Amino acid sequence: MGALLVVSLGIFLSVGQPKDPIFQILCFSLGLVTLSLTWTLFRRAKLSAALEMPRHATAGEPLHYSVRLKNIGKRKLRDARLTQTPPDPRPSFTEFAGTPEPGEEKRNLFDRTMVYYRWQWLTSRKCAFTPRESGETFRLAPGESLRVSMQLTPARRGVIPMGDVRALLPDPLGFFQKCSPTRSTPARLVVLPKRYRLPSFSMPGSAAFRIGGEETSNAIGSAGEFVGLREYRPGDPLRQIHWKSWAHTGRPMVKELEDNFFPRYALVLDTFPGSPDSAVFEEMVSVAASFIVGLDRSDSLLDLMFIAGEAHTVTAGRGMERTEKLLEVLAGVEVEHGTQFDLLAQTVIRHREKMTSCLLALNGWDESREHFVKTLVKAAIPCVPIVIGNGTAPPGVIGHWLECGAIARDLLRLPTTLSAAS
Repeated sequence: MGALLVVSLGIFLSVGQPKDPIFQILCFSLGLVTLSLTWTLFRRAKLSAALEMPRHATAGEPLHYSVRLKNIGKRKLRDARLTQTPPDPRPSFTEFAGTPEPGEEKRNLFDRTMVYYRWQWLTSRKCAFTPRESGETFRLAPGESLRVSMQLTPARRGVIPMGDVRALLPDPLGFFQKCSPTRSTPARLVVLPKRYRLPSFSMPGSAAFRIGGEETSNAIGSAGEFVGLREYRPGDPLRQIHWKSWAHTGRPMVKELEDNFFPRYALVLDTFPGSPDSAVFEEMVSVAASFIVGLDRSDSLLDLMFIAGEAHTVTAGRGMERTEKLLEVLAGVEVEHGTQFDLLAQTVIRHREKMTSCLLALNGWDESREHFVKTLVKAAIPCVPIVIGNGTAPPGVIGHWLECGAIARDLLRLPTTLSAAS
């Protein structure tokens, strides 16, 4: 950039007032620029790249990974670096036409007509990650392989397609740089929602343990006290066979153990349109992810319930899926078109016999959400509403209000024992 500026300035000063020093500077800088540009145009790189990515990343936190490179060309590669290009962040025409920028009505007539700021806001919102170039330059002989350390910072949750790795080939003087694509193996990165630190808390009904029953006994197993012996029934685990009694009676006998009791919580996610600010929905997902980690206990189960076209229930905990499974589900959750609070309420009520208590993550507050909470309370379900919205809490809100933009502060102010709605 400096050399081009010198060339432009030299051309400007030499017009009409020819002076030898100016011509000398102009010719010297123009020669350097021409040499660098020619050198850059003739640089070549023929590389294959394989990404070695971790299984998960977290939105907003730097991620370190490696790229294994191989020079499949016939030339030796010198003084090159790598960069990872994010997916195309441009919105579709439908999305651009139907998604106004928050506060767009306050802009002047020219900005509302040209909608440049809407385009800028949509592209920044859809940007998957912020890449960083590899630190040190590297050299590769033909057929040689090398592992290069890379870093990026995911900007949002979701599943991000990866694989657009490019080699940066600067000229020796550093004036120009050529970007050469590589033959990259497609990969994907699951970015989990951002999570907040929670204070120590307890859910209502946590002391009222629920019986395991047949549904979870196969996954968890019976670890209670010995009660007695009974005849074998199809489906009984082999480890519970009492071999001495079988040998004595001639019939297969199994040990009967006392039923296990453990808490089972539900996290109900509001995926319906609420606040017009999309940041509120993203914060709600982050709050839900924070409580999933906070409720991750070895002696409990956690059901994640939400609507995505139809009712979905994903269970994690003791003897079931790991908590990371619920976070992966949250990574792909999007806002639904329309509201189906009746279907969501039916799903929760259908599981009330197994449920100790439930946590409601709500996207704002209105009459439909108030009716939803009161329906669950009327069904005698101990539920704790966590409402996320902009500004101060509206009058009549039920549960705990978290202000968007101050989520970390409001979470730390939650009481030690979360009270159920009544």
